[in-house]
Amino acid sequence: MTGSAGDRPLAGMVVIDLTNALAGPYATLLLAGLGARVVKVENPSRGGDPARNNSPYLSDGRLSVRRQAPEDMSVSMLVRGRNKESLTLDLRTDEGREVLADLVRSADILVENYSAGVTARLGIDHAWARQLNPRLVYTSISGFGAGGGPGTGKAMDTIIQALSGVMMTSGAPGEPPVRLGLPVADLLAPLYAVIGTVAAVLQAERTGVGQHVDVSMLGALTSLVACEPFDAFEQIGLPLRTGATVPRLAPFGTFEAKDGWFALCAPVDPLAHGLLRAIGREDLVEDPRFAGRDGRVAHADELHGLIAAWSADRSLAEVLSALDAAGAPAAEVRDPSSAVRDPLVLARGEVVRLTEATGPDVVELYGTGIPIVMSGSGTTLDRPAPQLGEHTRSVLRELCGYPEERIDALAEGGVV
Repeated sequence: MTGSAGDRPLAGMVVIDLTNALAGPYATLLLAGLGARVVKVENPSRGGDPARNNSPYLSDGRLSVRRQAPEDMSVSMLVRGRNKESLTLDLRTDEGREVLADLVRSADILVENYSAGVTARLGIDHAWARQLNPRLVYTSISGFGAGGGPGTGKAMDTIIQALSGVMMTSGAPGEPPVRLGLPVADLLAPLYAVIGTVAAVLQAERTGVGQHVDVSMLGALTSLVACEPFDAFEQIGLPLRTGATVPRLAPFGTFEAKDGWFALCAPVDPLAHGLLRAIGREDLVEDPRFAGRDGRVAHADELHGLIAAWSADRSLAEVLSALDAAGAPAAEVRDPSSAVRDPLVLARGEVVRLTEATGPDVVELYGTGIPIVMSGSGTTLDRPAPQLGEHTRSVLRELCGYPEERIDALAEGGVV
């Protein structure tokens, strides 16, 4: 459902976006898709959000490793900047902080993802904002939380993956740590930040008082690692890392067909028995080794070996057809390019096409949508990412009430 901006859940809310890179901008992207007016504050002297300089760039409908023209847009910003307004503002100046103060007075939410302690040094932390606007929800996303963390205190996704334990949950015993290809820490923390922000907004509407929402990347990812009892597994002798299969849920894992890979998940009796029938081993349905769940776990290697031998000389289509007919859940392992073009996720707006023009030389790009479908509200990203500072004048006029002469003076002084 698309809907007009006015019927979206957060319509009328103003968000001041002090975020850069991925974790913070993804949070404000979600808020924008839910209908909030998001004003992205960017440093005019440093080229704005560093993501604006992430290769590749979209240049005249084609991808380029290097920027070909000033208006060329980084694909990173093309994805993360949608439905946002760009305001340039130098927060290192007294005048810049005065402008930010006026924005805060008119806002409902502020989101920042500076390293711990930076907002205090700049004089724009939660205590400062609360004095200006007691109703404001002030959301911080950082590597380790507002109190800071080990070493430099700076956090990148790979650092958080390492510290959270998640790198040692994939792969087989004895193999090197496995870094998840998706920047999972950078993407999980903003999900929790949005949940906390919306909850705090609801409370502020009841009480008239906002609060500080403090989310850490390490805490977000480690909390998910703790959802699985890996510690308990080790204590009873179950392997922590099991490679392509999960013996304690057998039959469960990824297997190879003649022309591709598939995933299989059939841990409970009806599904496992269907799997045995699909591979032509109905004789094993009543076998004590495979009839019940505990038996299958004890003989997981044998069971997974039977599946691998059966699928090895069959096409993926043949494998999936047989498993589907038997009621055993299975699916093709797809590459990202195929996955983002799935008609189902496109129809639901969970992935959207970023480039509308067509032609032999025009690249076809897809980006994240808002994966929340609501029966009575629109949830979509329908406006392109802005050029740096594109909305500076309109934001200062509309939210701060500044006359053109003051905006001119700020521009001449390099503040905006």
